Amino acid sequence: MKNFKKIFFSRLFILPVIFYLLSTILSGCVTVPVQDGLPVYYIGGAAYYPLVSLCQRRNVELKYDAVTRIVVLNADSKQVTLRPGDALVLVDQRPMRLNYPVDIYQGTVVVPRQFKEQIFDLLFKQPVFTRKYGVSKIRLSKVVIDPGHGGNDPGAIGRTGLREKDVNLDIAKRLSNLLKQEGVQTVLTRSTDKFIPLPVRANIANHGQADLFISIHSNASRTRSLNGFEIYYVAPSVSDAKRAYFAARNEALNLRNAQFASFSSDLKAIIWDMIYTNSRAESIELSQAICKAIDDDLDVKILGVKSARFQVLKGIKMPGVLIETGFLSNAGEERLLRSNAYRQRIAEGVLEGIRDYSQNLALVEAR
Repeated sequence: MKNFKKIFFSRLFILPVIFYLLSTILSGCVTVPVQDGLPVYYIGGAAYYPLVSLCQRRNVELKYDAVTRIVVLNADSKQVTLRPGDALVLVDQRPMRLNYPVDIYQGTVVVPRQFKEQIFDLLFKQPVFTRKYGVSKIRLSKVVIDPGHGGNDPGAIGRTGLREKDVNLDIAKRLSNLLKQEGVQTVLTRSTDKFIPLPVRANIANHGQADLFISIHSNASRTRSLNGFEIYYVAPSVSDAKRAYFAARNEALNLRNAQFASFSSDLKAIIWDMIYTNSRAESIELSQAICKAIDDDLDVKILGVKSARFQVLKGIKMPGVLIETGFLSNAGEERLLRSNAYRQRIAEGVLEGIRDYSQNLALVEAR
């Protein structure tokens, strides 16, 4: 009788494992390329992430009871309870239902994307690394910060109604305050919900003789799954020579202590061409520095440095970039961009990128 019970219960324990292995095979799982450093699997058409990998990245404690098959996650006094096969999870003892159930793939517990973005990412934040501000001085005098859109131009609008113009202005003000604390003078192209034409934005930067031009925006796409942080500089397809001749005819060229035997339009155009070409190279360096700082500080996908023919960047005379802080069309990033804490971290990341750029620039000038 005892042997019968032992065999019965051992088979009872093994049956669920066999069931999940069979269901996994039948549903046709396919491993897709790694996203954000995590493998992604498709089970029944839904994207799944390995739970153990998520927990390792966020220092979340994971406990698994092999008998009950219950998984418990703990970190910072927060707890999530879930079980393979169930779409119902407990978040601090409050039930939440998922569109797809927790599952098992290749012997490990996997969770649907909805669980990752709407529960895990919000509950178990990326550890905040406190930077020691002021360790290296920002070697710049003035920065123009341009909050994109405004007034009757709301920009992108998220599914819950979050407007790009509001996000841009808030992040721009936060960045401005951080730079002022570092002793850098700042100019905002708009400080209220007001529409400013693109040529006027460039003129504000040019007439203010700023060292940098930073345009803040938020992205949007018809593909709701797209997310990430990216930076643009003016495209190489924009002719520096044409811009140089236009500037030579229409813009004042202030060269302190410069003496020329002849100061013809051709000479002015050559000088403007050198300025524009150098500004583009420095814009790329600035973009790379900001991307690296954001990548170090935030758990966000970095889409990289790209070129584009943005009108607001075409007319500036100094290094300038256009930052896309995230996709309002993506439910997860819209939720993050609604958070004051997340906006502050973006501003701090941009600040550190500017700091690193200015230090590298100072090293080059010192040579």
